[in-house]
Amino acid sequence: MQTTQSTEFRRRPSTARHIPTPECPTPECGAPPQAPDLVTVPARQGLEAVDILRRGASDCVGPVLHDVGCDTLGFLVPPGTADAWDVPGSTCTQTDGRGMSLAVPQPPVEGTGWLLPPGDAELATDPAVLREALGEAARLIQAADNCR
Repeated sequence: MQTTQSTEFRRRPSTARHIPTPECPTPECGAPPQAPDLVTVPARQGLEAVDILRRGASDCVGPVLHDVGCDTLGFLVPPGTADAWDVPGSTCTQTDGRGMSLAVPQPPVEGTGWLLPPGDAELATDPAVLREALGEAARLIQAADNCR
């Protein structure tokens, strides 16, 4: 399994958007907009995880980016996720609002496109659910590779 990402996502200059949290579920709560964090994984594992998430009991996958070479996928997750992210083979980057915007059709990161754009998906993927899906995807890939 690939453990490093071959493409560095570069954020487009723009503004952040409100991400709901338990403390501030709507933009009217008065909290400043927060940009999502970005979990980046190898494309093969990410595509498996998207399938797992979309087959789940609820449609719980948020917007997903892919890089131009389709080497990696990026899952938008709630702000603060990077503080405790520990899934091998993936990285989680804090954006701190640096140029993140979820304006469609333009993705927030230069050199990317939307696999699942905002509006077709939840605002952000639940990190605990994503962690489980990535683990299951890694196990499926390992089993498939061992059958050769």
